[in-house]
Amino acid sequence: MDVLDDYLAGVRAHGAVFCRTVSTPPWGLRFTEPAPLALAVMLHGDGWIVPAAGDPVALRRGEIVLIRGAEPYTVADHPASAPRILVDGDDHCTTLGDPASPRRNWRITGRTSGPADDRVGEGSDLLVTAGYRIGGDLSLPLLDTLPPVAVVPRDPSLAPLLDLLADETTHDRPGQQVILDRMLDLLLVRSLRAWFDQAGSVPPLGYRALSDPLLGHVLRRLHEEPSRPWTVASLAAEAGLSRTTFARRFTSMVGRPPLAYLTHWRMTLAADRLRRPGATIAAVAREVGYHDAFTFSSAFKRTRGVSPSAHRGALP
Repeated sequence: MDVLDDYLAGVRAHGAVFCRTVSTPPWGLRFTEPAPLALAVMLHGDGWIVPAAGDPVALRRGEIVLIRGAEPYTVADHPASAPRILVDGDDHCTTLGDPASPRRNWRITGRTSGPADDRVGEGSDLLVTAGYRIGGDLSLPLLDTLPPVAVVPRDPSLAPLLDLLADETTHDRPGQQVILDRMLDLLLVRSLRAWFDQAGSVPPLGYRALSDPLLGHVLRRLHEEPSRPWTVASLAAEAGLSRTTFARRFTSMVGRPPLAYLTHWRMTLAADRLRRPGATIAAVAREVGYHDAFTFSSAFKRTRGVSPSAHRGALP
């Protein structure tokens, strides 16, 4: 496990909703209650993301866009195109301008919106969108590093996967949801890698240090065994460096001293585990390396600004 693996543990691709939209311009979909994280890709034609705030963002064929947040947004062939379809939080579609009826308000069961003949013809655009189900606190540091709209440039190595995605969403087939979920997992990880590798991006704490052969090993060990009684000396031994050299190198590349990073990660884990039904503060404290609840509670409040009991009481 590493930084990205652990942060993605809270992102649930299981049962993800895919929407395959075939249309000739002008067209537009308005997502009124979007998932906390969504992915969209134009498989044919070009489009635009029109966020609730900020300027429209162009989406070219083969580019992947990650959309973060709960604010409504529109995907359309042009920023000025009015939405023709509304997609709500239950993934129901409503065609605007038509009387409400079972034929005009539908759930995305075939994952396709558009004319009855959904083949992509000349002049037609093909958009695939997918919403994530996110639970727990582990993914929050990852989501917080992303802008509201992040466009990942076209990657030729993903072309076979995108072609397979276009084919798989054409019809309902046995085992389809499992296949779509796995595709979404792969697309998300590849997209996040590409985004965070760009100059000017702000990756999660510790992400860039993973490429360092010595610090990358230490970070993986911290994430594999967060409850172990780590010290600067034991971490330096894992890296094969002196304590002084290790501490300086770790702080420079990660952005925090080693034990400060360890505390931050332990409290992130604890915040997530406090969500579990029946979890006690004492039990969670032990799971993240604290022998008594008082010391753990002090560290939790110092790091997160609230006590463990207040954090748990505020959970929905």
